[in-house]
Amino acid sequence: MNIAAAANETLAHNSNMLVYSAMAVYTLAFLAHMAEWVFGSRSKVGRTAAALTAQSTASATVSVQTSSSGGTAVLERPKVVTKSVAGSRDVPDGPGAAGDTEKGDLYGRIAISLTVLAWALHVGGVLTRALSVERAPWGNMYEFSTTFAAVAVGLYLLLLALGKKVRWIGLPLVTSVLLDLGLAVSVLYTASDQLVPALHSYWLWIHVSCAIISGAALYLGAVSTLLFLFRDSYESKLADPAGKQPGAFASSVLERLPSAASLDKFAYRVNATVFPLWTFTIIAGAIWAEAAWGRYWGWDPKEVWAFITWVAYACYLHARATAGWKGRKAAYLGLIGFACYLFNYYGVNIFVTGLHSYAGV
Repeated sequence: MNIAAAANETLAHNSNMLVYSAMAVYTLAFLAHMAEWVFGSRSKVGRTAAALTAQSTASATVSVQTSSSGGTAVLERPKVVTKSVAGSRDVPDGPGAAGDTEKGDLYGRIAISLTVLAWALHVGGVLTRALSVERAPWGNMYEFSTTFAAVAVGLYLLLLALGKKVRWIGLPLVTSVLLDLGLAVSVLYTASDQLVPALHSYWLWIHVSCAIISGAALYLGAVSTLLFLFRDSYESKLADPAGKQPGAFASSVLERLPSAASLDKFAYRVNATVFPLWTFTIIAGAIWAEAAWGRYWGWDPKEVWAFITWVAYACYLHARATAGWKGRKAAYLGLIGFACYLFNYYGVNIFVTGLHSYAGV
């Protein structure tokens, strides 16, 4: 074994260690996020219950004192506002995962700090993998998965740095990143190796990087869409006092999410912003295919499902822009689009054979 090969093997080993270290810190971040929700939730629920009890007692006292007939006072249920005021675009949001409590906020800040540390280790693992193979670290599913997760966390931290109130994404994001990395290191792992000749092109950097960034952003939109469905159902129950009301656990969790309208708006903005990039990803892939295989489009399974994903998101955006589909109908279209993206990645790569099946997993 020559010196260069030994150095590359050492870099590959270091890359694996950095990824495992990132997983360990992500686990601590997950626990901190859980503590943020649990302790913030308990404190908020207890304080709200105490406030309502005090308010009810005071109302009852006033009613008894002012009642001349001596009848029993009837206390009205406090009204919960879940919709925007007519003529207003602003909708009330929940107090956040911390539940507006000092203890919950402390755990939330710890969770973000740990997420930043884990992300730094994670990015280090991806870059070290690139150095070990002397190419872009996206040649197989293991490399794609680790890079995808790093970009998703990076976008989340970027939104936080820009002052966006998206800390509510932290818990589902860290959970899914742990699942993604666990699957990558246990099932999808592939030793460092060089690419097949067809992939030795600068289009690898352009096409695959755009696919990763697009997918990471679409993931954030999908998380917001899924949470919107739960929050929308919660708000509908609150708006109907005569119907079945949410349980204590559902209320303690869902009241910490942004309003349904805010979640819907966030998902739409993310999907609309990244859609042109996904369009360019497909165009770049077609140009690369012509350079590598002599044709722009050959109905390869990967190409077909990339186009199906594009059509699904195009329908989502078109329906919202022209048919006025908002809320649950649009949410279902958005989730179908992301499901197509996931199948294009996992389903096509693992179960379908095509020209893109060049690196095993």
